[in-house]
Amino acid sequence: MSAPRLELRQLRKRFDGLDVLADISLTVRPGEFVSILGPSGCGKSTIFKLLTGALQTDGGEVLFDGTPLEDGRRPFAFMPQRDALMPWRRIIDNTTLGLEVQGLSRSQAREKVAPLFAEFGLDGFERHYPAQLSGGMRQRAALLRTVVQQRDMLLLDEPFSALDALTRAGMQRWLQAMWERHRWTALLITHDVREAVFLSDRIYVLTERPARVLDEITVSLPHPRTDLASPEASAIEARLLQTLLNPQP
Repeated sequence: MSAPRLELRQLRKRFDGLDVLADISLTVRPGEFVSILGPSGCGKSTIFKLLTGALQTDGGEVLFDGTPLEDGRRPFAFMPQRDALMPWRRIIDNTTLGLEVQGLSRSQAREKVAPLFAEFGLDGFERHYPAQLSGGMRQRAALLRTVVQQRDMLLLDEPFSALDALTRAGMQRWLQAMWERHRWTALLITHDVREAVFLSDRIYVLTERPARVLDEITVSLPHPRTDLASPEASAIEARLLQTLLNPQP
């Protein structure tokens, strides 16, 4: 088994004297797709804010490739819940934004992004504005903007939660196919049990606030996953729901 790419050791966070995260420990190995599942408001997104440097920890340790994650070292590409596309920039210029922040000129960034539009189902829409795209296409553009930065790991914060059920299901299948092709190392936050089973190699279940790891479940179903009605998939869903609805101290 390979060494973890990301390792959280007893991570803690408080806000105004209120414990939000309590001794969170988890790992993500290279090329693995791991999900964090838990009740709304339990602190899932706080973990990402700590990883991206938006917040500072109150205890514990974050290791990346076996060494502490120091200030200024952020090997993550982050995709938030909403697509966060800038309405006044065309899609080509929205997808280059992360590269421009890294110091590339607009022309250099466009040259790097342009060959990926067909793979992401956006060919022909480069000069459209976000308002002219469907919700699913906007999310694909947001993911393209994320992965083109070529960071070591993807952080996906409920990226499909704002979509309708049919579009969300289609995007989940598309993301699975893209992950199969590229084998990104990815950490997903979700409150959708079926989404976690469909996409993940492993799932961490958190308690209500202050969040602790309640269970770690390995999803040993083969990829690609097309039959979530199978007895094996149903058993994993049932275990997750049982853990969430009837947590044991």
